[in-house]
Amino acid sequence: MMLISHEGNEVEVSAVPVPRPLMREVAHVFKNIKIDDAVVAVPTCQRSRMELVNWGEDAAVEKDRLLEVFAAFGKHLCEDLAARGHWADYIDPCSGLPTIAKDGTSVYDEVAGVQALLKYDVSQAGPCKILLHPKWGSAVYPATCFTTAPQDVVTAVLGAYRT
Repeated sequence: MMLISHEGNEVEVSAVPVPRPLMREVAHVFKNIKIDDAVVAVPTCQRSRMELVNWGEDAAVEKDRLLEVFAAFGKHLCEDLAARGHWADYIDPCSGLPTIAKDGTSVYDEVAGVQALLKYDVSQAGPCKILLHPKWGSAVYPATCFTTAPQDVVTAVLGAYRT
């Protein structure tokens, strides 16, 4: 896990090989990925200014801000990996669908994904699962990129963004 800076915003990132049970879901979300492909997930967490279990205008504005930061980061990371000859895409956290390959119809669950990849706890808030970051609690915004680039390549690219 490392803290990087993207356009002045801090983002916590990891490069994690997708475990086989989660790979089934990833293969449904991304139509061009096969279940036997070696895929690396890049789960990201941004610290929010408030607990995101809150509803209301302030929480909506904060979620929009964090979405914009992630979308810019995801686009940049995927472009960097594609320039090195690797497939990469990122999930739109609002819809759960792929952003680059617009052909996805299966939804990726960000909270369950980060829980599986990073072993973070979750809490139940009504019908919603809430991710609990070990330091930030529920003041966290998770979002994920995926790539077929080897883990060491992903780590090197992420290292160039380091704070």
